[in-house]
Amino acid sequence: MASPLASGAADGQQQLSWRPLRLSDAASLADLLNTAEPVDGGEEYYGTDDAAEELSDPNVDLARASIAAFDGDLLVGYLTAAVKPLATVEHRVMLEGTVRPDYRRRGIGTRLLREGVGLARAAHERVHPDLPLIIDAQRADTVADAEALYKAQGFTPVRFYQHMRHPLGAAIKDVAIPQGLVLENWSPANDADFHLIRNESFRDHWGSAPVTDEQWKARYANRHMRPDVSFLLRDEAGGGPAGMLLTLSWDADVEFTGMRDAYIMVIGTLAPYRRRGVAAALISRALRAAERHGYDRASLSVDGANPTGAFGVYENAGFVAHQRRTRWSLQG
Repeated sequence: MASPLASGAADGQQQLSWRPLRLSDAASLADLLNTAEPVDGGEEYYGTDDAAEELSDPNVDLARASIAAFDGDLLVGYLTAAVKPLATVEHRVMLEGTVRPDYRRRGIGTRLLREGVGLARAAHERVHPDLPLIIDAQRADTVADAEALYKAQGFTPVRFYQHMRHPLGAAIKDVAIPQGLVLENWSPANDADFHLIRNESFRDHWGSAPVTDEQWKARYANRHMRPDVSFLLRDEAGGGPAGMLLTLSWDADVEFTGMRDAYIMVIGTLAPYRRRGVAAALISRALRAAERHGYDRASLSVDGANPTGAFGVYENAGFVAHQRRTRWSLQG
């Protein structure tokens, strides 16, 4: 499908061709992301299989909700628009993308973002035409010129997320499991409980929507999930789940950085069990398990205005702020 903005190349873009991304672009996407990451101050790296998983995101219709710029066969920039199928009150469409560092300041990012807004609006009309639309994008504050780019297109900063790290070892604090709860590792038998807690515990979180079964398997309980560092707390008397922590780790990160990081993807506690130390106990067990299994550190990301006071819980557990990311939003 041709890009609606593919014609009329601007200065610095004459040699580029534009089209939607394809699954066959996985190796090119991995190369682009791995080239941009160190320049932008991040440590998230991709193998070709990892990039293929990103391109297979069930919430992104590549043919109708992505755009990419190529210089010959070289992928120099891209953008995708991901919908939230289970949104109920408002529909927040997330834009993801970047430009190869040596191709920046040529107007490519501006063009991608402008087109991305159009792709987001079209995707919204296909999925949730009756809901208010908000278009989101999120970038680390270390990315040069990101603020100017988003502001120029009418986006405003609405939220700040903190990436935090834990060194393990002596910094781990042992916390007792709350009375009446028992601990389980993740397994196929309790995976549905993990998914349930993710959806139910985040209903009161800003900008969150439940994830579908397909998205749960693609984004959370995938091949990067580490069962030995993922835990569930269950009510011993009633048998129901109370809280969970799910950890992922990516081999490509280890290959590029030399650091084996246990990334805590999600922590959730059901409302009746909050303020009983569930999250603190889960974090303590996960950190001890990460140390035992040879990880170099643990990390996570948290909304600075999380309604459950998560930032303080993580600080108390020994996590230290590392990098801030800004959520930019545009009313649809």
